Amino acid sequence: MPRILIIEDEFAMRTALTDLLEREGHRVLTASEGETGLSRALEQQPDLILLDVMMPKLDGFALAAELRRLGRSTPILMLTAKGLVNDRVRGLDSGADDYLVKPFSGEELLARTRALLRRNAGPEGASLHRLRIGAVTIDFVRMEARGPSGPVHLTAKEFAMLRLLAATPGSPVTRERFLDVVWGVGAFPTTRTVDMHMSGLRAKLEPDPETPRFLKTVHGVGYKLDPEPAGTRAGN
Repeated sequence: MPRILIIEDEFAMRTALTDLLEREGHRVLTASEGETGLSRALEQQPDLILLDVMMPKLDGFALAAELRRLGRSTPILMLTAKGLVNDRVRGLDSGADDYLVKPFSGEELLARTRALLRRNAGPEGASLHRLRIGAVTIDFVRMEARGPSGPVHLTAKEFAMLRLLAATPGSPVTRERFLDVVWGVGAFPTTRTVDMHMSGLRAKLEPDPETPRFLKTVHGVGYKLDPEPAGTRAGN
């Protein structure tokens, strides 16, 4: 039975979400403010967190960022009245996996909940802990990347893209697959978003981003990971 932690300061909303998710068959944990929510997330290790943004003591942006800093990869669905694009971007960059603007329907929340739980349990999930791309080592458990000069800052979405590529090295991942697995339902609906994030990844990981050796374009399809380019493999 999946365990879902609701961190929400409004009693009525917290109660409604609890009832909805328990009817769906989930075990529900709750917290009414950010500091308690952070403690419960660390101690209880839920399968999913529903996280309000505007809360006393510790807001949702800071809470999500702290969980990622501590190496926790629990999926986070942010729930907030803030619907502006820059608010959504801030939420996703702080470590959220998806973003739902109030008011929302129960059906949509359950659909997004199912998608996040399915994504976290799928073949792209936790079996892969570490990846090396050139001189950079990526640790998916601690959500850290390190190169010869020190830490390399990757966003939560960039880690998720690399995890998806590494699940099937050498095989192409379509742009639509990136959107489905990494962004989820309706967060950024255009394939151009994938291209922009891939450009950012190459700038951080490739020795020459203009001529990528590891993060290869598959024209008309998407991208693939070649962690050992042909010229570096044993015997070549």
